Amino acid sequence: MDQPTVGILHPGSMGVAVAACAATNADAVLWCPAGRSPASVARAEQSGLTPVATLRELLDRSDIVISLCPPAAAEDLARGVAKHGFARVYVEANAINPARAVRIAELLDAAAVVDGGVVGSPPKPGKTPTLYLSGPVDATARIEALFANTAVQTAVLGTEVGKASALKLSYASFQKTSRVLVALAVGMAREHGVDQELIKVASKRTDSYLSEPQYVAKTAARAWRWGPELEEAADALAAAGLPPEMLRAAASTLARWNDVKDSELTLAAALDRLAQP
Repeated sequence: MDQPTVGILHPGSMGVAVAACAATNADAVLWCPAGRSPASVARAEQSGLTPVATLRELLDRSDIVISLCPPAAAEDLARGVAKHGFARVYVEANAINPARAVRIAELLDAAAVVDGGVVGSPPKPGKTPTLYLSGPVDATARIEALFANTAVQTAVLGTEVGKASALKLSYASFQKTSRVLVALAVGMAREHGVDQELIKVASKRTDSYLSEPQYVAKTAARAWRWGPELEEAADALAAAGLPPEMLRAAASTLARWNDVKDSELTLAAALDRLAQP
């Protein structure tokens, strides 16, 4: 099979790293810098992505399009792609709830839509995330081939769109909410001068996120994208008849850090910001 041309929409830290892995087995990886930030442009250049002038050009030239963007933008982005009549393979790899994934597949009815969910950190030496896939057999096989022998592992969950999104959000619900609970626990302990004692207690259980309070600062820096992801997970819980309030509360807590997007913070600075409505 000839190497495909791949289009990536719109490469943030995860998207650009996944795109760089795809380049191993692709003829070219395209992206559209129009309207993107200088940081996005720098990341794409460093990863060797090929810029194109318009979304139309990217879609016309791409055999496979991978969407990796903030969850709230996923449906509008797919709607824009659908308006151009894209009819090849579209990988919806955002952290969205299963119902939204199905809606996107319906929007892109001319394309072969693969539901995708990335679990793990952006691929780099020592980091090998898994891209879970569900959708048409031929299309998922093409994505498996695209990432063969790269730092992105793939796993196919079946043909039903929504399964990969469900797995991604199920895991994210636990992982991200747990990090928020750590921030609240350490913040409460610090207020009473017992934060170091709390960490000592938690360190006796090495399987506890509470023993890693330094990660609170990283949580703060990622809050701008984690919060919307938890809102998607809350919607999925509600759709299943399960109570969504815990995840919505975690998302609301994360929103207090929205103004420190991708910043380098200390633990103390992150907790100080958390204490300010």
